[in-house]
Amino acid sequence: MQKAADKLRTIQVDLNAPKNLENKFGNYKYRSAEGILEALKPFLHAVDAILTISDEIVEVGGRVYVKATATFTHAGESISTTAFAREAESKKGMDDAQVTGACSSYARKYALNGLFCIDDTKDADATETHGKDNSDQSKATSQKSDGMMDKIIESFKIQKSLEDLNAKMEKARNTPYGKEPLVVAAYSECASVFIK
Repeated sequence: MQKAADKLRTIQVDLNAPKNLENKFGNYKYRSAEGILEALKPFLHAVDAILTISDEIVEVGGRVYVKATATFTHAGESISTTAFAREAESKKGMDDAQVTGACSSYARKYALNGLFCIDDTKDADATETHGKDNSDQSKATSQKSDGMMDKIIESFKIQKSLEDLNAKMEKARNTPYGKEPLVVAAYSECASVFIK
């Protein structure tokens, strides 16, 4: 797998996938899966590799998730990452197919982020402030919450079974951090270990 890993590492180091889209309501910039793919195509061509992305609908703890898998293939060797996004039971103004499609796009974006080492920690998805409150009090609260979110995320990593992990996630949902994208992503990553 060394050849594929070397080619993937080359792309990870050189790839620039800018946040070229803007949410005017939330006043933040973001990137989409489509933007990442557009930035990747010349690199994939240059190293003679292919990228495939697939989705699977899975149920975890009674909730429906889209599991996206991004696979980098070079010279017959493949490296994959997965990401999960939970379908909302309903979303105003969207039919069921649109909800699933939006969930798929979100999961694919994070699978690509994982595979190509694209950092989204400063993205509005990670903070959920959407530019609405920039006060010192908000910043202090955010800094305090980082420690709690880290503890929740670390607690996911030490669970021995999917049932234990689901129980930890249920406890996390009862905190202000249970719906934070970083917490949900960490839960999804840990759950993927138990779901094969």
